[in-house]
Amino acid sequence: MIDFEAEGLLDELKDDAREARLQLLQRLAEEGVSLDELREAVTGGRLTLLPVERALAGGPPLYTPREIAELAGMELDLLQRFSAALGVPYNDPDEKTLTESDLEAARRVKAFRDAGLPDEGMLQVARTIGMGTARIAEANRELTVRTLVQPGDTERDLALRFAAAAEYMMPLVGPTLEYALQAHMLEQVRRDVIGAADLESGEIGGTVDLTVCFADMVEFTRLGEEIAPEELGMVAGRLEEMAVAVAEPPVRLVKTIGDAAMLVSTEPKPMVEAALALIKAAEEEGEEFPWLRAGIASGPTLPQAGDYYGRSVNLASRITGIARPGSVLVDEDTKKVVDGDFSYSFVGERRLKGIDSRVKLFRARRSLGND
Repeated sequence: MIDFEAEGLLDELKDDAREARLQLLQRLAEEGVSLDELREAVTGGRLTLLPVERALAGGPPLYTPREIAELAGMELDLLQRFSAALGVPYNDPDEKTLTESDLEAARRVKAFRDAGLPDEGMLQVARTIGMGTARIAEANRELTVRTLVQPGDTERDLALRFAAAAEYMMPLVGPTLEYALQAHMLEQVRRDVIGAADLESGEIGGTVDLTVCFADMVEFTRLGEEIAPEELGMVAGRLEEMAVAVAEPPVRLVKTIGDAAMLVSTEPKPMVEAALALIKAAEEEGEEFPWLRAGIASGPTLPQAGDYYGRSVNLASRITGIARPGSVLVDEDTKKVVDGDFSYSFVGERRLKGIDSRVKLFRARRSLGND
């Protein structure tokens, strides 16, 4: 038995708070948490989080990174690179900090490698997974904290409620992510066409002709100086919701970056329709919501690790930067393909930073009767 009072782990607590911490400490000790871990958690102010940390870790620490590499049959330095790419870097290679979940993850990397996937390609995908899942984890954390924290909670109440929620929800989150991944993979595989030239050269997955759109909020930086961070976050979140709503295949939302959204499409017409719908949705939010503006360009684009690069991406971004609030500007290549589907007004020929030639720009509007 540990004398928690003598160890100083109950200092400055009284009555119900003291009893609740004592019960939590006793429970954690019975589950195998060491006195050093408990002392560190109390000192660091994270005793409430210790149960949920253990629940999410998939068990107690059993292995060092070096042991994980040996058991998985991989080089330690390569395994460390993969882990860092995912956003969960290993620390001391000889410190016993890793669990059975870490061992299973390392074995999965080995299985991908044995299947013939190149290391650098897998590292690119790992970075994308790391960034994406970090956002997913943050969204889930915010929702969980808002839902579970109740007035008057003790450390014990909150700790056990967090741990129970993690144990209940994690088996549901995994299949949800798997379902979303399968659905997106299916849509993108259907979209890809492998032609005879690709088969002849053996080079599949190079540049593809896409229509790219950026939409951003006007004066978002100024808005951040006038409202609370929580309200600013709600505004950015609303932009993401609206972008998701208009991104119906073949249009796909690639990412949102604070005050901006990036979309791509294999066909120009649906992209212009989506951009106009997004501008209209922002207007319908009312005067308190910032104006949106959008820029669209079409041409060869390089897909890489879930993102897109190339002249059309740069051009769409630059066009957005000069668009007037509430407008959708398109380049000449986009207008040529969908000339009869919308009404256009020529807004000039501009030289844009980073673009090698002057660009003719047109403002796109819905044709009369198509609103």
